[in-house]
Amino acid sequence: MTESVRELARDARRAQREGPAGIARRQRTRLAEAVAHARANSPFYRDLYQDLPDRVDDPTLLPVTDKKILMSHFDDWLTDRAVTREKVDEFLADPGLVGHRFQDQYLVATTSGTTGVRGVFLSDDRYATVHLALGSRANSGMGHRGNLRVLTHAGRTAVVAATGGHFYSTASTARFRLDHPWLGRILQVFSINQPLPDLVAELNDYNPASIAGFLSLLTTLAGEQEAGRLRIRPAVVLPGGETVTDEARQRIATAFDAVVRPAYMATECALLAFSCAHGWYHVNADWAVVEPVDADYRPVPPGQPSHTVLISNLANRVQPILRYDLGDGMLFRPDPCPCGSPLPAIRVQGRAADLVTLPAANGETISLSPMLFGTLLDRVPGVERYQLVQTAPDKLRVRLQPKTSADSDQVWRTVQEELTRLLAEHRVGGVSFERGDEAPEQASSGKVRRIIPLAKP
Repeated sequence: MTESVRELARDARRAQREGPAGIARRQRTRLAEAVAHARANSPFYRDLYQDLPDRVDDPTLLPVTDKKILMSHFDDWLTDRAVTREKVDEFLADPGLVGHRFQDQYLVATTSGTTGVRGVFLSDDRYATVHLALGSRANSGMGHRGNLRVLTHAGRTAVVAATGGHFYSTASTARFRLDHPWLGRILQVFSINQPLPDLVAELNDYNPASIAGFLSLLTTLAGEQEAGRLRIRPAVVLPGGETVTDEARQRIATAFDAVVRPAYMATECALLAFSCAHGWYHVNADWAVVEPVDADYRPVPPGQPSHTVLISNLANRVQPILRYDLGDGMLFRPDPCPCGSPLPAIRVQGRAADLVTLPAANGETISLSPMLFGTLLDRVPGVERYQLVQTAPDKLRVRLQPKTSADSDQVWRTVQEELTRLLAEHRVGGVSFERGDEAPEQASSGKVRRIIPLAKP
């Protein structure tokens, strides 16, 4: 029987009280259970693990996996044999099904494919329950004033995210609203696919107690708050998806007079880590394994930056993520964090995404989130990969990799039209586009940085 949120939250608090030993014991037990379940129910893992010992509670014994490998074995990877890629793709083709249960059981979310492979990920109710139970760790430390502000705003939460697709933040919020319709009015998604003034007006009307979204967009909203156009007073701001610098954290905290609690999450494992007041992310190590490694997948000691990181999601059973190369650089804190948490403390170094500052039609400048371009170009037919490089204040170089079967000239024309429309909607003027002959540049981690703003002098 699946444990309740209350039971799992109680165990999470007990794990922290027991300290590193109690956390490590839970991690080993849950890793062994996850490996056993994968071997018993996934043909892919059964074959991959055939030479391993009967019980495995040491992650370093497991072979490394990545998105390309797992997606190429999709049907054999899942532990529910009734699920196929063909059926999932049919479900994903309908944007009206965002957040609905696939086969009456699973949440489906996609990634945009910065490594050249689009990720399709399913999660089960057990995973969602664990995620909810760990939420109290992220919400700790707001104090009496912050809690009072949450109450006076009726607990309303604004999720500012890309819409029009099965992205995790949008899909998981929609799922929560469908499962708990009586809470629907206090959890709302606000689309970034609209002009900034319209988004600001919607947020002013909603007046949320907390607001979550990508760091780059929240930084833009902090600028709107500073200018007096946005007038909200959230108790907590929850940036995610991009590296939060001390400067960015302080700016957001000051602009909104709020507690800033960044989260480190991925579609593959949304419960990875939460931040503390000292700017470190604390890994939920009782439910996730995070291994910093070098380019040859050898362990990197605390205090040294890693080439990439391997993660194991110990909560999701339907689609096991075990020793998975996430592609992010990381540094583990070598000493205890001043906040007192016994959970491992990390700094993430590979997910920074800068705002793109372009000339506005009124002669000023406007900063746009990379997510705006991502959600637009991901939907253009025939685009395999892309990269926008700002080569001048008013010029964007577009590196396109069309799909093999696509007409590259037609893809380029469509991309130009869509970019022109996007910038016009956001009141950007005088920007020209040039077509790059070179392919998008790939980082050493394998990821493609899709937006490269103009280098600062």
